[in-house]
Amino acid sequence: MTHFPQVHPQKRSPRIQLGGSVPALVMLEDGQRAKAKLQTISVTGGLLRLARTLSQGDFVEVAFQIQGGPVRGMAEMLSPVRAASDASLQPFRFVALGDDDHRALRMAVDSVTDRSFQGIRSSQWSAPKPI
Repeated sequence: MTHFPQVHPQKRSPRIQLGGSVPALVMLEDGQRAKAKLQTISVTGGLLRLARTLSQGDFVEVAFQIQGGPVRGMAEMLSPVRAASDASLQPFRFVALGDDDHRALRMAVDSVTDRSFQGIRSSQWSAPKPI
């Protein structure tokens, strides 16, 4: 079954900051390929560092390897957020993911967000002291 990730305006999907440590491959509709580094990822999309900006609205295939396994999905390129002299940062949103790809992505995001959320222990919480 194919997953079609939906963006929920009231609740933003958790993001994982990768800082360019994960190589990615972007395959364009015309068959060309572009190498990229994955900066940020979520179950609905991510942010790529590319040598050159792609056109907003381009439909591409994005492939990368994460701890949960390989992920390959169809994506739409969004408007670039910042351009540097040697590379550009460009967000994308997933439009379709296979079962295994969605599972690997969900597991990776959940494992990082579960570890980073510590919550507030009742012993750490105290009522404000009166002045």
